[in-house]
Amino acid sequence: MHIALLSRNRNLYSTRRLMEAAEQRGHTARVVDTLRCYMNIASHRPSIHYKGEEIEPFDAVIPRIGASVTFYGCAVLRQFEMMGTYVLNDSVAITRSRDKLRSLQLLSRKGLGLPITGFAHSPDDIPDLITMVKGAPLVIKLLEGTQGIGVVLAETNQAAESVIQAFMGMKTNIMVQEYIKEAKGADIRCLVIGDKVVASMKRQAAEGEFRSNLHRGGTASVIRITPEERSTAIRAAKAMGLRVAGVDLLRSNHGPVIMEVNSSPGLQGIESATGKDIAGLIIEHLEKHAAPARKAPPKPKG
Repeated sequence: MHIALLSRNRNLYSTRRLMEAAEQRGHTARVVDTLRCYMNIASHRPSIHYKGEEIEPFDAVIPRIGASVTFYGCAVLRQFEMMGTYVLNDSVAITRSRDKLRSLQLLSRKGLGLPITGFAHSPDDIPDLITMVKGAPLVIKLLEGTQGIGVVLAETNQAAESVIQAFMGMKTNIMVQEYIKEAKGADIRCLVIGDKVVASMKRQAAEGEFRSNLHRGGTASVIRITPEERSTAIRAAKAMGLRVAGVDLLRSNHGPVIMEVNSSPGLQGIESATGKDIAGLIIEHLEKHAAPARKAPPKPKG
């Protein structure tokens, strides 16, 4: 197969590993800078141009679209879909998962475990919003934040009210969540490919920090997940429509709760912690699904 990797940086660990895995399995792969793609949106022959030329045909596209370029990146991905190219995660699923509020509403609709989450517009509703999520300590999150950026732990109701008022005053969209104390600063990242959890790791927050993100100094180790956690992760990925996803869970007193479903999960932490060839498993998934797809006539997508 000829595979495109939509990525802004060919030197990122995940991009490098996917390139290596594709080439080791006998495929050709090319890194395509998402923001250098531009589109000819025509009904008879839609096309994508790249650095002054029409891009060559690809059998499959692996999107590694950063959160800061979600809108444009998904437009490029939609164009590949219009051209009948198989995409690992489609544009609708990525857009869905990047909207934190929408994704939680979709997960809630499927009856999946979630932390109690509040969302409001008016400062007049802040006291009830705080009560709704069981009061302080509570977590305040920017809807657009990534890698733990824009996540605040408010330890008192007064502090929570001040922070929420400040965000609302800046016309910034936030949500408020209950703080799962029993998780003790740890979460579980489940890597889902297709309908299977292929790897899982525990991420533990650094001393004095409540965010477990590896970018914030958290540490990763292998963990054995329960059947309920495995089922929750698979159902969460399916609810988002993602074929490959990183599902972040917390262990609460009432079972696993979902913190986030990531459409472009990083591979470095989980490959290092588990020793598994996740990049190879992703390429293997493409082999099973992209090859039959390219033989079928392209289906129009909206």
